[in-house]
Parts: sequence; structure tokens; C-alpha cells
Amino acid sequence: MGDVAISVPVLRAFTEKNPDVKITVLTRTFFAPIFEHITNVSVFKADLKGEHKGVFGLYKLSKQLKALGITEIADLHNVLRTNILKTFLFGTKCVQIDKGRAEKKALVSGKIFEPLKSSHERYADVFRALGYQLDLTNPIIEPSQQFPVGFPEEFKHKPLIGIAPFAQYESKTYPLDQMKIVINLLSKDYNILLFGGGTKEQEQLEFIEKDDSNIFNVVGKFTFTQELAIISNLDLMLSMDSGNGHLAAMFGVKVITIWGNTHPYAGFVPFNQPDSHQLVPNRENYPLIPTSIFGKNVPENYKTVAGTISPTTVITCLETVLNN
Repeated sequence: MGDVAISVPVLRAFTEKNPDVKITVLTRTFFAPIFEHITNVSVFKADLKGEHKGVFGLYKLSKQLKALGITEIADLHNVLRTNILKTFLFGTKCVQIDKGRAEKKALVSGKIFEPLKSSHERYADVFRALGYQLDLTNPIIEPSQQFPVGFPEEFKHKPLIGIAPFAQYESKTYPLDQMKIVINLLSKDYNILLFGGGTKEQEQLEFIEKDDSNIFNVVGKFTFTQELAIISNLDLMLSMDSGNGHLAAMFGVKVITIWGNTHPYAGFVPFNQPDSHQLVPNRENYPLIPTSIFGKNVPENYKTVAGTISPTTVITCLETVLNN
């Protein structure tokens, strides 16, 4: 989901500079709401578990895409599935993303330690290689959407802080007992909205929600489209290196990211967020960070490095950002 959300600021910048070009985004049905409010952008929903499953399904998908009259392909994913699909679309002009795999390998191996090109710029480079102008320095921010029906009225009148305490891998996740300290302290002065996904996460967030009337768990109560509307109204999102941070950033929300074994230098910082919003473990104590680009490969004594960032540090950063 984070990779999908990263494309939104790029598409907005593209449509501003190229208003006469129509874009069709090929993505999973679940992700379609992410693109609903972008001018000149429509969505073609890929059913990768049904109609478009496997090689024969991709062949069928290619026929359906050809019928749309597509003249160019911007492959922002560059995986086996998209490469097979492009084979079936042979003859259509195509540029695929350069993921910088060699640079990222050097970063996690310790051969280099320097900021790599951001994923947003890598996406933008695909469109530039197709011959289009695109500038990310003056981003277009989508305005806040209306709160959905069922959102608590009393939460609309104080600063709203979103907290997404989970990530795909444990090595990227702030320990939940420490996050509870952060949430409970913040709830004294702010309204806290909890975000996540999955049955287990929902149960954990429902338990935290009971601690204070200023805490509201969003998970399980709203559709994904409605969750996006809620996120657009946040004053700040506190997130791991995960999708919720990118969803908030595409609305221009301030995002503070807690990093574990991954690192901002790999290029996955949420859009338009400064270095001061990135909370990283002390590399003097953990010099191998980043040990992984996505958080999957972690040395034994590095599994809980995110927890070396104290709740006090998190709260101080958050309040500084809000006050500014």
C-alpha cells in the first residue's frame, strides 16, 4: 500500500504539467480509492486472484488494456507480473522504474551510508524518460475531505493525531508497551485516532481504546475510502516505516516516522517530510543500520532497535512539530 500511495504526489505533479494527457492506473481493486480525486486519472482494477490470475489471466488483461487505446506504459512496479504483462503489450512504448537495487544493496551491506534517490523521484523519472515534464518541488495538496458518517462529533474540535503502531515486520515496529505510554500521555491533551489492519491488530487497538475517552480506534468501523477521508483531516500522523505514513503524506499531513532496522536513506521517507520528522535509533550503538531495505532481514541483536527510541523522545518530537 505504501508503494501505491507514493505514486499519488507524482501523478498530481504530472497532471499539473501535462493536463492533456490521460492516465489509467492499473492497480488492485482495494487501492482504487487512493486515486479517486486526481484530475485526468482513472483506475483499471486488476483482479489478480480471479479473472487476471496467472499468465493466461495477464494475457486477458493485456487484451482489455489494448482496447483502451493506451499509447505508453509507465511501469512503476517492475516485478515479474508487470514484465509478463508488458511482453503481451509488445510494441507499446514503455519505461520501467529503476529501483536502484545495486545502491540499496551497498547501503545495507555498509559499503555506503548516504541518502539514495527517493522513491518519489524514481517514479517521476519514469515519466521524464517517457518525455514528460514533472516537478515535485511545489506539490499540489489535496484538500481535506468530509468526515464520514459515524465519526465522533466530539473528535472534530481538537487537534487530531493519528497513530499507526504496526508495520509488516516486527523489526520496523515500535514496541507496543512503549507505544501505549506515548498514546496515553498524548491523550491527555489531544484526540488520538488509531489506525491499522487485520483482526489481531484490531483487537489490540480496541484494548488500547478503552484507556481514555480521547482515544478512538478507526479500524473495523469504516471503509478504506472513509479512512482516507479521516486521514485527510489529521493534524499529524505518527507511523512506522509503513503505508499509513505515506497515505497521510499524500494529503499534506505532517508525518513523524519511527524507524527500526530500515532507514530514511533508502528513499522511503513519506512525501515532503523533513529529516527532523524521522526518529532513528542511535547508529553509534547499532552501526549496521540499515540492516534491511524493507525490514525482512535482521541480525539477532537488532530485532528490537526501534524500542531504543524513548517515549519521551517521540512525544517531544511530536509536540515540537505540532507547535511549529
